[in-house]
Amino acid sequence: MTPGINLAKKSKITHKVHSYEHDPGAASYGLEAAEKLSINPRQVFKTLVVKLDGDTLAVGVVPVVEKLNMKLIAKAAGAKKAAMAEPAEVERSTGYVLGGVSPLGQKKRLKTFVDSSAKHFATIFVSAGRRGLEIELAPADLLSLVSGEFVDLCQP
Repeated sequence: MTPGINLAKKSKITHKVHSYEHDPGAASYGLEAAEKLSINPRQVFKTLVVKLDGDTLAVGVVPVVEKLNMKLIAKAAGAKKAAMAEPAEVERSTGYVLGGVSPLGQKKRLKTFVDSSAKHFATIFVSAGRRGLEIELAPADLLSLVSGEFVDLCQP
């Protein structure tokens, strides 16, 4: 079990864990998950860690088929600018490896924003904390577990 799965279990939220054989050569972890689990890629969300104003980290959870808009996440967080965090910093602060970063059960709790499009689905899929492992849960449950908020985060 991963910290993300343990958090979902401990919180007694309805969830389902899905696993698949991860291909190390896959170009996109999220698209690989959608393809191997035969699910709509708009329902699979990736977890991206950004650096705000050069020092604070935050999390953006967006569909794997979209790009995170740095201006929108900066605005949501009340910052002037945002940039992708360095991989080593992401792994150190979350406790997860790239491609397996879950918004759940991170080592250091970071302010989390989930793209509003998640509200269009009864359930969404996010990384469960390992490559080849996804957790399916209701968007509202994800929000409550990470104390996050829904905002528009993708390029229009």
